[in-house]
Amino acid sequence: MNQEKSHSLFHKAINIIPGGVNSPVRACKSVGREPLFIECAKGCFIFDADGNRYIDYVGSWGPMILGHAHPAVIDAIKTVSELGTSFGAPTALEVEMAERLTEAIPSLEMVRMVNSGTEATMSAIRLARGVTGRDTIIKFDGCYHGHADTLLVEAGSGVATLDIPGSPGVPKSFVRHTLSLPYNDIDAVKQVMSGRGKEIACIIVEPVAGNMGCVLPINGFLETLREETQKHGSLLIFDEVMTGFRVAYGGAQAVYGITPDITCLAKIIGGGLPVGAYGGKRDIMEHIAPQGPVYQAGTLSGNPLAMAAGIAMLKELEKPGFYDDLEKKSRKLSDGLKQAAQDAGIKATFNRVGSMMTMFFTDQPVNSFNDAKTSDLKRFRAYYAGMLENGIYLAPSQFEAGFVSSAHGDKEIEETIAAAADVFKKIKG
Repeated sequence: MNQEKSHSLFHKAINIIPGGVNSPVRACKSVGREPLFIECAKGCFIFDADGNRYIDYVGSWGPMILGHAHPAVIDAIKTVSELGTSFGAPTALEVEMAERLTEAIPSLEMVRMVNSGTEATMSAIRLARGVTGRDTIIKFDGCYHGHADTLLVEAGSGVATLDIPGSPGVPKSFVRHTLSLPYNDIDAVKQVMSGRGKEIACIIVEPVAGNMGCVLPINGFLETLREETQKHGSLLIFDEVMTGFRVAYGGAQAVYGITPDITCLAKIIGGGLPVGAYGGKRDIMEHIAPQGPVYQAGTLSGNPLAMAAGIAMLKELEKPGFYDDLEKKSRKLSDGLKQAAQDAGIKATFNRVGSMMTMFFTDQPVNSFNDAKTSDLKRFRAYYAGMLENGIYLAPSQFEAGFVSSAHGDKEIEETIAAAADVFKKIKG
């Protein structure tokens, strides 16, 4: 497969962009390859600079639940762009988006728009500290909540992919109030909260982890977080940047029946454009400036293009049967890959919730970051390379989730399963 233009572009980029990329995982270092430079995308397909076509299971890391360049989203962007791209002032679109979010997610009584998932989680933690008057927070190993200083402790996503334990440039004093516990370890949560509960401002968690690969909460884990935070006067923050509107219309909290105090959103609510949001109970959100003393601001927050794209996206997701159809497609892909691996004698564990999934190259259950790290990374690299050669575009890391869109049809799913079966046979040795 010819990738000469991508190769040329990458070697230009490394001279003027750190590592040649604007986000670390894109460099494809963990799979020993150079990145593809993407020219365009349509539906479930993505095309590189050399004109190669791939079936896409990255979906811009989650938000392309309708597939790429969906007509409703593109039309909304075109219409609004003719009126202006940014005003730095309130618009009716912001109000409509807030109304849609609060209707879709019952835990949201008020919501504040920001520009990214990192901004959402950073702002939510500042809010939790401001409301409680406490400094210490709890997160979980392998959960990535953006690159804010206080959250780069045992983080997932690119930090996990590149095996970086933290980050230079983050003073120890910034992270001394961040406690990182094993994901799904109920006893560890109870022990820490029993001894230090009065110090804990909040617990922040991906209700379904997506940044160490897709890892589901075990029975009782999320319930324990809710019980312990309520018992000790702490707040519970659900980072639904990845799961919000992806695993269900009401997010993971609708799937598992847990009501957090604050929810962080991004990805899908911008229809693929840069956006984020955080929201929660009215008495908590009213602490935010200008109504309250906790300051947070952003010139481009509520950008009209992102609002229009996100509203168009949400309207499509509201249509009857959307998630049922997406579930059928996702199950077909997951079951097919699982059977193909089994037939080839490949040791693999499949985790999935809705249209979000990961195949771990390990023979043991994956319920934590330590479990995920038992995966055979050498075999994953071979699998990734083989699938790419067969025209299947996957995340270049064992520690990332994959995504199915409504644009994936039976033909593309069957082609993907057939490609995997072929690759499994070749990498078995």
